[in-house]
Amino acid sequence: MQKVILYYKFVPLSDPTTVMFWQRQLCQRLNLKGRIIIAEQGINGTLGGNIEDLKAYKKEMNHHPSFKGVEYKWSAGSRDDFPRLSVKVRPELVTLAPDEQFDVFNSTKGLRPKEWHKYLEENPDAIVLDARNDYESDIGYFKTKNVIKPKINTFKEIKKHLEKLPKDKPVLTYCTGDIRCEYLSAYMKHKGFDEVYHLDGGIVKYGETYKDDGLWEGKCFVFDKRLNVGFSDKAKDIGKCARCEVRTSNHENCINMACNGLVLLCSLCKENKATCSENCEKQLQNTTA
Repeated sequence: MQKVILYYKFVPLSDPTTVMFWQRQLCQRLNLKGRIIIAEQGINGTLGGNIEDLKAYKKEMNHHPSFKGVEYKWSAGSRDDFPRLSVKVRPELVTLAPDEQFDVFNSTKGLRPKEWHKYLEENPDAIVLDARNDYESDIGYFKTKNVIKPKINTFKEIKKHLEKLPKDKPVLTYCTGDIRCEYLSAYMKHKGFDEVYHLDGGIVKYGETYKDDGLWEGKCFVFDKRLNVGFSDKAKDIGKCARCEVRTSNHENCINMACNGLVLLCSLCKENKATCSENCEKQLQNTTA
């Protein structure tokens, strides 16, 4: 039986390159595929493989003084959900503000799923910021009165949306596995926001706790072959096909290679090889004419 694990840890690493070689050899030995990013601020990974091999990976990580106690999120999936193993060293663990200096380890309070749920139930007017890209929030988000889903294609674009938020009111932020929103909370603290909370464990841990009986609606976008995961058989398709507006959670790349954008397409429009828009359709026709 196979599974997929998602994890991260912000921890100072003096020699990310040595960690990178160790991680690559470890994953190859355990026949794991996926992506691991290592930086001076820590590690972030998503791996697929046999359960016993993933458990062995976790055991090896717990033997390392910097990675002991990492929280792993387990989900349905397999090694083949990833095309290869990629282990890389990057300047930043999360690309947000490469030209600004701030303490990434000075994050704000994380709310565990039950704390998050209780806070939102008791504060229905709370400002909730989705820290993900717009194509992610198209298929799932928290059903709250003041949820903000920025129209962004990369995480660093979220900075301009922070300028519209009040700094003297509580802001709750969330993402898939918590790495982006924890990183963002440290940045917001640096920018003078008085009270920021992030969803500790991310959408994935909330889904493990409440399935589809909580405040989450839809499916959760993931960056591998699966593209999305549901937390129960009650998970809804809340996204809309770009061409016919039928409810769907299926993302495809636009067949117009000049665009190649990720777009929601239902099974019928996918079968008919639809582009993401009429404009792309016209461009494609002009190219092939």
